[in-house]
Parts: sequence; C-alpha cells; structure tokens
Amino acid sequence: MEFCDCLPMWSALSGAQQGRLLGGLVRRQVKKGAVIHSGSTGCTGLLAVEHGQLRAYILSAEGREITLYRLFSRDVCLFSAACVMRGIQFDVTVSAEKDTGLWVVPAEACRQVMEQSAPLANHINEIMAARFSEVVWLIEQVLWKRMDKRVASFLLEEAAIEGQALLCITHETIANHLGTHREVVTRMLRYLQGEGLVRLARGTVELADEAGLRALQQT
Repeated sequence: MEFCDCLPMWSALSGAQQGRLLGGLVRRQVKKGAVIHSGSTGCTGLLAVEHGQLRAYILSAEGREITLYRLFSRDVCLFSAACVMRGIQFDVTVSAEKDTGLWVVPAEACRQVMEQSAPLANHINEIMAARFSEVVWLIEQVLWKRMDKRVASFLLEEAAIEGQALLCITHETIANHLGTHREVVTRMLRYLQGEGLVRLARGTVELADEAGLRALQQT
C-alpha cells in the first residue's frame, strides 16, 4: 500500500502538487499505546493510516476520556492538522490502539496544496463533514441513549473489529471509550452477564449472545 491509496483523488493532482505532498512525507511506525498527537502539542500534520488502528478522543478537565472515532487502514485524520482547518477550537488526542504504520504530511504542505487544488480541498472537506457527523452522533448517544444500550453497541462494534467474540479488554478501557466511570461499566456488564448476554473473566469480556445484544441495542 502507498500513501496515494489514502487519497482517492490523487490522480487529479498535478505532478508538482503530488511532489509537494510526497516531499515532506514522513513514514512512522508506532507501538500500541503511543500518543501520536495531543491538543497541547500544536499542529502535528495530516495523518494517513497504512495499517493498524488509531483512536481519536478528547479529555475532560477531570481527565475522563471519550472516543470520538477510530481510524483504520487508508483512513485520514484531520484533527491532528487543526491549523490547516480554520475554526477547529477543541483539543483532540490521537493514540495507537494497535501497532500502527502511518504517514504524516506536514501541515504547511497540506495547506499549500489545498489552496491550489479544488479536488484535494473538496476531499478534505468531505472527510471533515463525515467526522463532525460522527461527533454529532456521539453527542446524541451520550445525551439520549441508555448506558446498557451504549455498552452493548460498543461490544458489538469491538467484536466486529477484532473478528471474534472473546475481547481482551478491561472495564476501564470500555469506560474510557464511552466517557463514563469504570464502576458504571462494571455494573452494566454484570447486568448483561445476568441476562446471559456476556461472560466475564479477568481482563476479558466474551459475547455469549450476539443476537440478544443486537436486540438490546435496537430497543
């Protein structure tokens, strides 16, 4: 896989524009748990995922986390290049959920090519619109959806990502994704276990009844 595979409008760029992006391109390998971008570090640049998995999240003043979205192969992260997109005024942290290979495009190179290329500017705007839609969806979940449904949804999503029903994940990690307290997640998981929907063990959650979890998710 090449960097150009992350930009479907790559062929619409001129040779000089392609060269400008490639000239400053940095390829990085990061380990699981590494923080790639923090709101306090300024403008990291545009991130494009070659392989692995990243997580974008925000922190409350009390240090509580909540996941905004995740990034997989061929995905592009814009919030790490907030200085390119005027009007973004909240701090986002991006960390690796798995060992990840990625490319970093310097913010200045990205800005210059966006100013010259309507196809790239349109593509970046489409990505930004999709990300904000995900954030609005998240707000709706937090405000209106019961916690048992949110936990069920998260477990189903995680099982789909990992391709298996046995998840090696802690209650604390789930709480960080959902923006709540570990004790709340523990209480919800015990409830789901009592309903026969999951099986709990130290450091793992197993989906015992995926159909039942989907039914709960949709009620």
